[in-house]
Amino acid sequence: MSGAPRGAQLDLAKAAEIEQAADQELRFRRLPRPTALLTSALLVALSLFHYYTAGFGILTEHWHKAIHLAAVLGLIFLLFPGGVLSVGPRMGGVPVLDWLLAAAVVAASLYLPVVFDELTFRIGMPNATDVAIGTLMVLLVLEAARRAMGIALPLIVGVFILYALLGNHLSGVLAHPGADWAGFVNHVYLTQEGIFGIPAKVVATFVFHFVLFGVIATRMGLGQFFIDIATCIAGRYPGGPAKVAVLSSAMFGTISGSSIANTVTTGSLTIPAMKRIGYRPHFAGAVEAAASAGGQITPPIMGAAAFVMIEFLQIPLTTLLLAALVPAVMHFWGVFIQVHLEAKRLGLRGLPAEEMPRLWPTIRQGWPTLLPLVLLVAIIVEGHTPYLAAFWGITACILIGLLHPRHRLSLRDLWEALEVGARYALAVGAAAAAVGMVVGVVTLTGAGFRISFIVTQAAASTAAFFSPVLGLLPAELVSLQGLTLFLTLLFVALVCIAMGCGIPTTALYIVLAAIAAPAVTQLGVPAIAAHLFILYYGILADLTPPVCVSAYAAAGIAGANPFRTGLSAFRLGAAKALVPFVFAYAPVMLIVTDGFTWQEFLWVTATCALGVAVLGAGLTGFAFAPLGPVGQAALLLAALLMISPNGPLTLGGLALAAPVLAANWRAARRAAHPAAPA
Repeated sequence: MSGAPRGAQLDLAKAAEIEQAADQELRFRRLPRPTALLTSALLVALSLFHYYTAGFGILTEHWHKAIHLAAVLGLIFLLFPGGVLSVGPRMGGVPVLDWLLAAAVVAASLYLPVVFDELTFRIGMPNATDVAIGTLMVLLVLEAARRAMGIALPLIVGVFILYALLGNHLSGVLAHPGADWAGFVNHVYLTQEGIFGIPAKVVATFVFHFVLFGVIATRMGLGQFFIDIATCIAGRYPGGPAKVAVLSSAMFGTISGSSIANTVTTGSLTIPAMKRIGYRPHFAGAVEAAASAGGQITPPIMGAAAFVMIEFLQIPLTTLLLAALVPAVMHFWGVFIQVHLEAKRLGLRGLPAEEMPRLWPTIRQGWPTLLPLVLLVAIIVEGHTPYLAAFWGITACILIGLLHPRHRLSLRDLWEALEVGARYALAVGAAAAAVGMVVGVVTLTGAGFRISFIVTQAAASTAAFFSPVLGLLPAELVSLQGLTLFLTLLFVALVCIAMGCGIPTTALYIVLAAIAAPAVTQLGVPAIAAHLFILYYGILADLTPPVCVSAYAAAGIAGANPFRTGLSAFRLGAAKALVPFVFAYAPVMLIVTDGFTWQEFLWVTATCALGVAVLGAGLTGFAFAPLGPVGQAALLLAALLMISPNGPLTLGGLALAAPVLAANWRAARRAAHPAAPA
């Protein structure tokens, strides 16, 4: 795009290399040319299958899911190295054993729809063949998940399997009658409660299509257009490249739905620019990582977990997109305000004029790339299925890419986009199949309500322990019920962050939606608020050391220490850690909950936004001028009170912050005009 500054063109090949190095889900085998061509053709065929069925009709559900899983799991055994299992003779650069495993998982996936009519008469009474093939499927799904995502997810699934089999040996709340192996296989393989359950359905009918749309839209030039627009808007102001990173990541997040993809794509341009104007390398990487972590919470694409959520909650996609809007804005606002204050504290400049694109030429040349996204959103708003919206969005991308002279998308580019889109969907497909077994165990044993009972009882006991202290405070400030809810949310948040260090967001969300969400909803939090709470804290693990995969990717681009980058990214994303508590206590922020009023919505949203800004000042140590330790501590406390949707606490926070900020403003005036009166 000619409106972009010199040296600021997206290098998608370089971004893909960085992303593959940072993300285990994309660490594919290097294959010799004949096998590479074969797998490329299979990947493109998989994309075309989903594209065609999205536009011309999804197959019968059991056939559609089976074909999807057969292709996804089979390709995983060909494309992902198996470690200790990748031994023995090779054929076409792939161990013969892996060819056999690929064939076996294809057969096991397609067995179910082939005998589907017969299963009606033997569900609950599987024969020996059903159990044998089901056992093979369970083992192969776990191995595919290990190859694509690491050992953590299969281990967690294994724990749930053991719980299903050995529950009769437990005591207390967690005890249950237990299941034998044949009964377990029957439940997770032959029914729609396990491997072929909701997670697999969502990936096969929603997620794949939106991943493909994001890849083709980026290749067609929409990602570059977002970066150019963000540069035009914010590039000239203090710390310009960092603000560009926040705005471009927010816009790019509308089509990526992936923290890492967002980080490496926009970060390949913004991180070097941030370093060039004076940001320290670890902070430059942290800005991009923190901003990009919003990709999975930004409508309309969000991430795979969002589509699983609408199936769990049985709500329209438009309801979720509307509910997620304000919290997503709060996240980016929190990062933006800290970036701005850091730039003011360091005295950083914006981009020089020669590096700035011009706004109207950029819009004139790039606006066609925005049409597919507008069309996709319009179709969703009209109430059509998400996969139909994705079909027309992809079609618009292809037509514009093939016909528009400034956004030329060659047939080679289109082939590569179809291949890359399918590659991106492999790991999430394996995760959906594996985590489906967790959901199956929960429905088989009632584990969700058992674990929820443990969590809520622990929170209630802890709250009761502090009840003598609560008696000293006015009831309108803190109540026993309110403290119980707070502790429940805190326990769930800590579990989300801890588990998020080992498994990806979608898998984490599915697990915790089954076992932790009931604990929150039992205390009166609306289901959509409870599920968004879990999703937010699962995504926060992308920024939380020691794993923080988005921060690792950003650190690789910035040449910075990954751990230090992760700590800074967590600080920049602090609003994401607090805002979920706001909409849990005040669901009105989500707009779509019962009892919505504009007056309450505006109050909660405005005070939260103000509290996030004060929090940024406290964390940065700068408001209008540098803050001392006492001023920082006061603003941090004030921010926590202001963000709280409790009216008296909010007013107390405002009363605490006001004199600190006023004194800081006077100090800034004295520093700028020494002769002026105080």
